[in-house]
Amino acid sequence: MSLPTTYKAAVVPAPHAQHTVEDRSLPALEANQVAIKITATAVNPVDWKIRDYNVFLKSYPAVLGSDAAGEIVAVGSNVSTHTVGDRVFFQGIIGNYPASTFQQYCVMPAELVSHTPRNIPDDQAAGISLASVAVVTGLYDKTGHAIGPAPWAAGGAEAGKGKAIAILGGSSSVGQYAIQFARLSGFERIITNASAAHQEFLKGLGAHVVLDRKTATAQGFVAAAGEGVKLSYVYDAISVKETQKLGVEIAQATQGAAQAVVTVQGADQDAIALGESQEPKVAVKQILGLGSSPALRHLSEPMVKALGGEDGWIAKGLFVPNRVRLIPGGIGAVEEALKTNKEGVSGEKVVFRPNDA
Repeated sequence: MSLPTTYKAAVVPAPHAQHTVEDRSLPALEANQVAIKITATAVNPVDWKIRDYNVFLKSYPAVLGSDAAGEIVAVGSNVSTHTVGDRVFFQGIIGNYPASTFQQYCVMPAELVSHTPRNIPDDQAAGISLASVAVVTGLYDKTGHAIGPAPWAAGGAEAGKGKAIAILGGSSSVGQYAIQFARLSGFERIITNASAAHQEFLKGLGAHVVLDRKTATAQGFVAAAGEGVKLSYVYDAISVKETQKLGVEIAQATQGAAQAVVTVQGADQDAIALGESQEPKVAVKQILGLGSSPALRHLSEPMVKALGGEDGWIAKGLFVPNRVRLIPGGIGAVEEALKTNKEGVSGEKVVFRPNDA
């Protein structure tokens, strides 16, 4: 298999426009890069938000997508960690069109590409990277909770010892991964909320308590931590106004044990005001999980190694990828996939296959 001269890509031709399918070509491969045939690409809320709100896009036609799996078809001269034919998964690079994933081929820095283990298909691998980077940024980076060390590092398996964490939106893609990273970090109690249909599944991932999404209160989260365990962290995997306010209320109810709510979307002004309304104050901290950012390479590069390969967490059954909702239709399925994600899915990752006929 080799890299073709041209291939098909779903592009946004103008601001706010729907996708069209066009021919594109990739630039010459740099020494540290790999070229990848994309076998599956996942859809995340950031994708339709970038298009609808016209953010991160500096020129048109634009290529979106930043979560995928595929097969290596070429390697740069300095790459020794990957070979042609390797199955891989990765977080694409928003705004870098050759490294975006709503297309049949892309190029990526080799150090940001995980090896896909034999025990999962590409459809499932495609939805791992973006949400995982959002979680490790929110939990372990200084822009988030700065829990340390991360679970792949020495002592990381005990970073949460004697502590509890509240994860809002446990059945979401990000929520499922947050639960698992919290388990890998050794948290004494992992408390989340979800609908009744997802309770047993989330407990299987590592949640100790799954509160009802419709009735869970701040006091209920704090009580679920139990005697002698401090609820020290709040991670909001949904990050709409209502969940951010609930997160602040949870942190306030800990009376100082939890001092911040980490969000994956913009901090809500009402939640910020609520956090500043009494002592001790609670900060609302939005994180930006761009694994390619130099400031996050200290997390994204070791995460790539910890998750992937035949000796990694996925192969060992220590980390379970999201379940998949496959949208058929190949590269032409992009608009249906975006629509499905925008309308809302629960407990699943929307995926399509750019190279299918």
